[in-house]
Amino acid sequence: MSHRYSAFRAVWAGSTALAAAATVSIAAPAAAQDSETAEATEGQLATIIVTANRREENLQDVPVSADILDQERIGAIFSGAGDITALAGTAPGLNVESSNGRVAPRFYIRGLGNTDFDLAASQPVSVLLDDVVMENVTLKSFPIFDVERVEVLRGPQGTLFGRNTPAGIVKIDSIKPSHDTSVVAGLSFGSLDTISLNGAVGGSIVKDVLAFRVAAQMQKRGDWISNGFTNQDNALGGYADFAVRGQLLFTPNDRTSINAAVNFRDLQGSSTFFRANILGPGNNKLNANYDRDTVFYDAGGGNEADYQQFGATLTAAYEFDGATLTSITSHWTSEGSSRGDVDGGFGAVFLPGGGGPGLIPFPSDTQDSIDLKQTTQEIRLASTGEGPLSWQVGGFYFESDFDVTTVGFTFPPPVTVNHTNEAWALFGQVGYQLTEKLRVTGGLRYTDDQKDFFVRSGAAPQPRSVGDDQFDWDISIFGDVSEDASVYAKIANSFRGPTIQGRDVAFFNPPSVAQSENITSYEVGFKSELADRTVRLNGAAYYYTVEDPQFTAVGGAGNLVQLINANKGEAWGLEFDGAFQVSPQFLVTLGVAYNNTAIKDSTLAVGICAQCTVTDPTRVISGSTRALINNNPFPNAPEWSGDFTARYSIPVGNTGEFFIFTDWVFLGDTNFLLYESREFNAKSRIEGGLKVGYSGDDGQWEVAAFARNITDEDNVLGVVDFNNNTAFVNDPRIIGVMFGVKY
Repeated sequence: MSHRYSAFRAVWAGSTALAAAATVSIAAPAAAQDSETAEATEGQLATIIVTANRREENLQDVPVSADILDQERIGAIFSGAGDITALAGTAPGLNVESSNGRVAPRFYIRGLGNTDFDLAASQPVSVLLDDVVMENVTLKSFPIFDVERVEVLRGPQGTLFGRNTPAGIVKIDSIKPSHDTSVVAGLSFGSLDTISLNGAVGGSIVKDVLAFRVAAQMQKRGDWISNGFTNQDNALGGYADFAVRGQLLFTPNDRTSINAAVNFRDLQGSSTFFRANILGPGNNKLNANYDRDTVFYDAGGGNEADYQQFGATLTAAYEFDGATLTSITSHWTSEGSSRGDVDGGFGAVFLPGGGGPGLIPFPSDTQDSIDLKQTTQEIRLASTGEGPLSWQVGGFYFESDFDVTTVGFTFPPPVTVNHTNEAWALFGQVGYQLTEKLRVTGGLRYTDDQKDFFVRSGAAPQPRSVGDDQFDWDISIFGDVSEDASVYAKIANSFRGPTIQGRDVAFFNPPSVAQSENITSYEVGFKSELADRTVRLNGAAYYYTVEDPQFTAVGGAGNLVQLINANKGEAWGLEFDGAFQVSPQFLVTLGVAYNNTAIKDSTLAVGICAQCTVTDPTRVISGSTRALINNNPFPNAPEWSGDFTARYSIPVGNTGEFFIFTDWVFLGDTNFLLYESREFNAKSRIEGGLKVGYSGDDGQWEVAAFARNITDEDNVLGVVDFNNNTAFVNDPRIIGVMFGVKY
């Protein structure tokens, strides 16, 4: 497949080799502390900065349930060259998975998400990179590197962020240019020929006027999966994922700043490896057909994935007396394709020699590709005064246009469909300090969202148009009960616009449409820092209802991807985040969430699997058996989730330290589909990481050994139900060494 970026790719291949010689870093040295940490006295917890209200604030002063991943945690999470789905479980209530390899991730917060695997899928969790919404699922997969922090904001965020945020947002903030010279560099090697290389350089071009920062990352793995059908060893599974970001900051005077940023990614990799009949039958255990290192493929073209993404963003701000005007203009493109042996095996029951592993009713080999353009514009005016009143108002415009092509080998024939989306919004927020200890905040957003669809080639045009305009709103009250503790209450309403799903056109079915979903959330919480800021305890309880929730009936014996609306969805839960500075050298964090979700629709019935054991009541409708899903949990919504980290260091001399850092995530029992069966669910899973090393010269260099999935757990991450009892699993254990420098 040829691409317009091929020349660019060749140039950067040379740059990558040069960077390797310079030992560019996978993560900031473990002893290095970011700017927020510097504000804390030794032995106290660092201040956590959050931008949930589009301005930097102490997390302890904001009425939001949030988890913040700092640079060290991010470095550990991705030390094994993982993709963005490695964020699953790193914040209580957050799940991330994908059946499209390293692209098209699906995010879930508080149980609310979308299981649709199509490249046109809409999601109720929004991902923002430097305040730019990454709406399409392929853009959501853009690698995380050289970032200041990742914020996971739970609950509706529609007032200030909009664009499909009824569940919450994942907000990624890159490190911006400064006039201080900065060089971060490092390299890691791991098992399965895994290499991770990243780094950044920045500083002043014209003192106090023009500064730059360039950062890059290369993640690479060799082929490690054998094909038992062709008897080829180590034939599949490798990838090379390269990304670069360049930024130029212009500050002509004390009031004006203009930051121009470009982002580029080139992925040559593998799509998800489906494994036929590895579950059950009659239970959800991995059976004798499962071998992590082997698949049995007669198709799929090597399960290749090939994507390129490019984005350009201009962020300008001007400080008036008492207010700041900010403009964010961005344009992104994404193009590429992924192909998979979807049946997960070889042959079929009706073909000579049959098929396997297990019963393969019919072969399935498909490729999906996308060609997308997205443009966004936001203008925001926000107060900067010190008085009791704070406010901000703004406007937002969004436009996207993309083609999705589905190709079957040898069925179905190629079909290309086109999706366009145009939306605009006006929003505002006002906060007022009623008393010294009590603050109230309210926000309102009006959004007009229009979507259009038609079949470009391969079938009849079948045009569809949907649209809606609604208000999002929220109101909160935040009160200090002491110098160390606060409580808050918040009510928020948000909506996700109507959606069109057209992939079924390739399988001779009409496109499906889901109307808008509306969520109303009620939340109360507390925030506290105790024992001279050595203990931080934050918690929240919530209840929300979703009117007309959008779900995707994926798979079933008919192999369809159909959008549906249930009458209602309900959920309630509890969240807890704690940090404990046991000593100046020993820090422990712990997060736990309980989330109970339920679909409320006594008549809603969906298609079922070809071979699994359905446990829901069933009904025959138009000759097909359907499952009634009333009171079932939301798909991919574990009731329990949690994370744990611990860091212990031993000082060496005046400038060095030995350290050990470990991080663990837990996701409880999970049902993967709308209906319930004995096979298509997972028991609770746990994965851990470890990093042990030495840091010298006050964090300017570091050498360490690391491991991801250190206990080598075999965890089922998702399933394919339309053909056989197919599933896909997590990555194996990766053990490696890393070296980093920071100047």
